[in-house]
Amino acid sequence: MMSCRVASLVLLSLLAASSLVAAYYWRRCRALEAELAALRPEVPEIEVSPAPATMGEVIKLPPPVTRGNVSVEEAISRRRSIRSYADKPLSIFHISQLLWAAQGITDPARGFRAAPSAGATYPLEVYVVVGVGGVVGLKAGVYKYDPESHEIRLVVPGDLREVLAEACLGQSWVREAPVDIVITAVYERTTSRYGERGVRYVHMEVGHVGENIYLECVSLGLGCVVVGAFYDDEVARILRLPEGEYPLYVIPVGFPRA
Repeated sequence: MMSCRVASLVLLSLLAASSLVAAYYWRRCRALEAELAALRPEVPEIEVSPAPATMGEVIKLPPPVTRGNVSVEEAISRRRSIRSYADKPLSIFHISQLLWAAQGITDPARGFRAAPSAGATYPLEVYVVVGVGGVVGLKAGVYKYDPESHEIRLVVPGDLREVLAEACLGQSWVREAPVDIVITAVYERTTSRYGERGVRYVHMEVGHVGENIYLECVSLGLGCVVVGAFYDDEVARILRLPEGEYPLYVIPVGFPRA
């Protein structure tokens, strides 16, 4: 009887100690979060003039080419993360191929796209942040891709690579690349069917898209790197994302520096 009482007291003491330790670490985590928030760099406000005549301008992309000179196996073998880019613009053909590889329609009859999607719910949206002189014949600005029509539409005018780089913790390759592809998600499209499990499916899907872009870059002689370190709310503000749409990837793309 005495042994049971002692064991109970020991157990209660251990539980009390565990609670104290947990409370300490909870407070410490909150304190660290506050310290990190205080260190967060200030991202400059975007100054955009009143909607110019080109706002909402739609550019029809050239049809995608589905036969290249690089095999899938070679592209996989040569795939690398490239963070240094030559001072050389991309062409509209490059933009067409990259966006098609990301989310282009590959089965018009059923609307299937280049990357697999759980239940064909397609929660992802794709944007291109184009710098001044970044793409031949294309004005600087943020363009949104429409897979159905294979077109891009100007949604924010101006060269926003600088503020995007600041939102990405100052990663210089975001600023220096001629273009940055940004992939966002509307989770509700998938979670409305699969519940919370749908969040995992969305994250799987963006990984598929990222690899497609990597391999297409190899085929086109381009380089890219996927970036996941950024302030979500700042990237959303820069792209003027609607409520319920969240950034997942920022992908600088350019010709590799020799």
